[in-house]
Amino acid sequence: MAATIEREIPVSGAINEKLARKTGAGPIIIFGLILAAGLFYVATHLISDLSVEKATTIRPYIMLAGALLIALGFEFVNGFHDTANAVATVIYTHSMEPHIAVAWSGLCNFAGVLISSGAVAFGILSLLPVELILQVGSAGGFAMVFALLVAAMIWNLGTWYLGLPASSSHTLIGSIIGVGIANQLMAVKTGTSGVDWGQAANIGKSLLISPIVGFAVAAGLLLLFKALITDQRLYEAPEGTEPPPFWIRGLLILTCTAVSFAHGSNDGQKGMGLIMLILIGLVPTAYALNRAVPASATADFVAVSTQTVQVLDSHVSKTAVVPGDPRDVVQEYVRTKDFTPDTMVALRQIVNDIANELRLYKAMANVPPQYARNFRNDMYLTSEAFRLMKKQNNPAFSASDWTALDNYKKHIDLATKFIPGWVKVAVAMALGLGTMVGWKRIVVTVGEKIGKDHLTYGQGAAAEITAAATIAAADWYGLPVSTTHVLSSGVAGTMMANKSGLQLDTVRNIAMAWILTLPASVMLSAFLFWLFRHAF
Repeated sequence: MAATIEREIPVSGAINEKLARKTGAGPIIIFGLILAAGLFYVATHLISDLSVEKATTIRPYIMLAGALLIALGFEFVNGFHDTANAVATVIYTHSMEPHIAVAWSGLCNFAGVLISSGAVAFGILSLLPVELILQVGSAGGFAMVFALLVAAMIWNLGTWYLGLPASSSHTLIGSIIGVGIANQLMAVKTGTSGVDWGQAANIGKSLLISPIVGFAVAAGLLLLFKALITDQRLYEAPEGTEPPPFWIRGLLILTCTAVSFAHGSNDGQKGMGLIMLILIGLVPTAYALNRAVPASATADFVAVSTQTVQVLDSHVSKTAVVPGDPRDVVQEYVRTKDFTPDTMVALRQIVNDIANELRLYKAMANVPPQYARNFRNDMYLTSEAFRLMKKQNNPAFSASDWTALDNYKKHIDLATKFIPGWVKVAVAMALGLGTMVGWKRIVVTVGEKIGKDHLTYGQGAAAEITAAATIAAADWYGLPVSTTHVLSSGVAGTMMANKSGLQLDTVRNIAMAWILTLPASVMLSAFLFWLFRHAF
């Protein structure tokens, strides 16, 4: 009977002592100074940006402060929920002291956020209903942002409390889907849009496949190590408190660095996109358009627009009717995905109008404040229309036509899909602070409760190399993945490859969290959207 009971590994006295050790005053002071410098940078740049906003009441600023706190709170929770996975291996192999590892991981997260492109951020936002994005400053827009952020935070905190490595990415995607479904169900008669299921399927595939890739690749990588690297010390578990041999220790620190950096570059973007929605909705004068685009770029933009109008004009059908309001026609196409001859005429007119207005204003920074949001919405609609046309291959443009259209889309995305430096710094600080506050629960789960035997040096390295590579690949394609799922499944894969066995209770709990995250976050965010929609 006793033989059939799975053996649990007790936390070694050395690990217990390390995890319980208090941080000294010196590191806390240094971190406090860095945090203060970051806050000063964020505050000064935010105040400078808001100086162009001519709000007549204090209400937008109060709402802005509340919304930013909630958005950064989501990234804070993301930090101590997800980033702990990156440091588990170096802590449990005695390669780094826990507090040093956590501080280093936080710093690497910070760097990853700062260099991120924003592709993941805007890829996620494309899941949201188009009219809520275009009217993000409305009651519906506020309800959307608050509902999906609060829902994601509630689920993340619940799974963290139970020590389960659930996915913040998975949670946020579920929350966005819940808002889209609720938006559609609440206004069936008006034909509002719901979720872009095509985009949701692409993101869903990345979230589904990445843990499987993590399991298989990490297992294969460990077996490759065994075939090519003959130093048996790589395949041993730590003994006592001694760190591993120098080259193994260097390898593990390098892989921890790579995972932390990749996590920041991917997960940090999710909060950035939502913060930009908040800024556009509450202070559009300052953030609806990228006013940093130089005036010298205007002539190039107008020339590219002229080329685009010529391409569209060559595909206009004789049966097309010139619309009264071209924006309504294009918005209907983005909402329904149903392309008609009128869509081409309307799109041509919007492209031409944008070019004429910019030629008149001479620079993006000169667009009058009262027109900034509408100007951005025209650009956003045009970009989304081109994205859908290319995805559906309807109408069938030639390769040379698409070269011109893609070039135009790149120009308008530069003006609308941008992330100010202070937003990156704020998100990076929230991620880093979260990493340093609540890392222990997830670290213990990854380090002790997945496999039946202690994690070996080779297993830790294989799992982290796999996680870093998978996240970097997802960044390249602008897709969100879960650091938690990739790394924990990588650890499980190495346990299987090493024939160490798995603690099935833990694996079952992680799998259940993975399965339940999507429906739970969908239902929670849908309910909160309904509640906030009526409250606002």
